[in-house]
Amino acid sequence: MTSDTILQLFLSLLPTLIVAAIAYYFFKGLVDNEDKRRRFLLQKSMQKESLPIRLQAYERMALFLERISPNKLLIRVSPITSNKESYESLLISTIEQEFEHNLSQQIYISDKCWNIINAAKNATIQLIRKASMSEKTDTANKLREVVLNGLMEREAPSNTALSFIKNEVSELW
Repeated sequence: MTSDTILQLFLSLLPTLIVAAIAYYFFKGLVDNEDKRRRFLLQKSMQKESLPIRLQAYERMALFLERISPNKLLIRVSPITSNKESYESLLISTIEQEFEHNLSQQIYISDKCWNIINAAKNATIQLIRKASMSEKTDTANKLREVVLNGLMEREAPSNTALSFIKNEVSELW
């Protein structure tokens, strides 16, 4: 084979190679776009189905925060005896039970929101423990009074977390 024949063969194959390369990139782009469209439709469908579940999780966590709000907790959970330690334990175990009942909701809400809810729960427990340690507190009813008076000076931790939930839910729209 001479160099002329090789050059002639190369020149005759060049348009075929160019058309093949163009066809490859065209079909590759077409397949990629179709794949992206399918993913988008799937994601849209899943979001449509998961949004009600996520909203329900936010609702349950809002209810949890309402239930552990000291104002409502102290009204709902009455002391069994006048012993402040047993009432403190009852309040804390009530908060922990409410929390454990809603543990699965963390799957559907953001990590930041879950951490804030967890912090609100811990701050509420800490508020009850501090009130119990106060020298003024010697009975269960006095514990209730000290906790409620403390809330007059500052906002309940659950209210802060509830505000965060409301903001996060408003961003879902």
